Amino acid sequence: MTKQEKVDFVINTLKELYPTIPIPLDHKDPYTLLIAVLMSAQSTDVRVNQITPLLFEKADNPYDMIKLTVDEIREIIKPVGLSPMKSKGIHGLSQILIDKHNGEVPKTYEALEALPAVGHKTAAVVLSQAFGIPAFPVDTHIHRLMYRWGFTNGKNVVQTEKDAKRLFPEALWNDLHLQIIWYGREYSPARGWNLDKDIITKTIGRKTVINDYYKKKS
Repeated sequence: MTKQEKVDFVINTLKELYPTIPIPLDHKDPYTLLIAVLMSAQSTDVRVNQITPLLFEKADNPYDMIKLTVDEIREIIKPVGLSPMKSKGIHGLSQILIDKHNGEVPKTYEALEALPAVGHKTAAVVLSQAFGIPAFPVDTHIHRLMYRWGFTNGKNVVQTEKDAKRLFPEALWNDLHLQIIWYGREYSPARGWNLDKDIITKTIGRKTVINDYYKKKS
């Protein structure tokens, strides 16, 4: 298979598996999505979805959020981990949204990444999922699969994002990054990986990855 045929195979397989794509983090608007994504760093989406309703019951907009103290926010979000940093970030970015953006979440990488505790990946998720702006947020699943499929050298997520954007049509980015995440969770996990179930890697995967898999099995 040529590189392009492999890319097409991935796109078509993911379309078949995920014709409708669930959004991993529960939210109702750009602000609640931004907070949920920030909270998901080094935590699971399942855990975040358990905690965000408790926080949003008290504050689901920046104006209510700044009425809470950093300690109050921290107490609520403690179960998701890294709560000291995240609670400061949530309070701080809520204040900045009010001061600089009329309480609205901005729609550019630059403005989003200027907010406390908001990195490139968080900004990319918000742009793609809240505003429909083409972005390719790279999480651990996408980073792992792009390497397994031989689409990137796997050095770092910055390189993986560049390679993904170069290989896949921009019109598909917003759907595709989610489809790859779901596929990674269900068929190509880091632990407990069963190559026989992982149709994409089995068909187009990097030779060294497949050989290593069988070596470990034997």
